[in-house]
This record gives sequence, structure tokens and C-alpha cells, in this order.
Amino acid sequence: MIRLAAAALVLLAGASQDSASPPPELEFAQVVVRQQVIIRVPRSGDRRVEASAPMHWREGAGPRCIQARQIAGAMPAASSVDFVLHDKRRVRAQLGQRCAGLDYYSGLYLNANPDGQICAERDVIRSRMGGQCGIVQFRSLEPTRP
Repeated sequence: MIRLAAAALVLLAGASQDSASPPPELEFAQVVVRQQVIIRVPRSGDRRVEASAPMHWREGAGPRCIQARQIAGAMPAASSVDFVLHDKRRVRAQLGQRCAGLDYYSGLYLNANPDGQICAERDVIRSRMGGQCGIVQFRSLEPTRP
């Protein structure tokens, strides 16, 4: 991409010169490439739990932020997303509104921040359909039997 931009600059500089004039001194240009990193979180289900033993979850106080690299998978619903972390904990992100398409399409997107964290009242979750919803708070989930 940088080579393409440099070649375009050389062509433009050559096209604007008069053919009778001597070649100018070499000039350098700087091209800035900005990159946005988007983390795609796959939809996951706990396939090891037997279907005959449904699990219920009790919500408790949760953290303000979670490390993005700790997220192993996600189970989206209409107004929340349950994140499964690599250390087997579950954290529910409660969303500010119903997020269109979040519970239908497989997966979701999170923008990576420089600090590497996903925080409540700061970050948003984007559905694959294009909608986005702000994270209001995180709640920790503890398993309970019915």
C-alpha cells in the first residue's frame, strides 16, 4: 500500500512537470496509515453440559472492565451478552437497549482499545447486522441448580 502511494506520487509529480525543464531534486513524502482493530467474538455454547441438567445463573456484582484477551466466547441475547472467559468464569454485559440482530446472527464485534480492556459505560458491542449497543454494566454469573 505504501509502495502504491509512493508510485502515485512519482507519477503525479512527473505529469505536472514541463518536459523541457530539468528534473527537480528528489522530494520525499510521508504517508500515514491508520488501522482499526476489531475483535470478532464467536458465539459459543457450553456443549459439555448435558441437556437434561439445565443450568441457571445468579447475577452478582461484576467488574467495571474485563480484559479483551480473556474472552473465550460469547452468548448474545436481545439485551445482554454472556461472556465466557478463559478461566471458566462468566460475566454478563447488560446493554443499554435491545441490540438489533445480536441474538440472531452468529457472533459480535468489539473495538479494541489501547488499554486492552472492555469497560462498562465506555465501550459498545456491535452486532454483525450493523447495530451497536453500549455496555451499561457487567455482572458476574454464578451457576445454581433449579
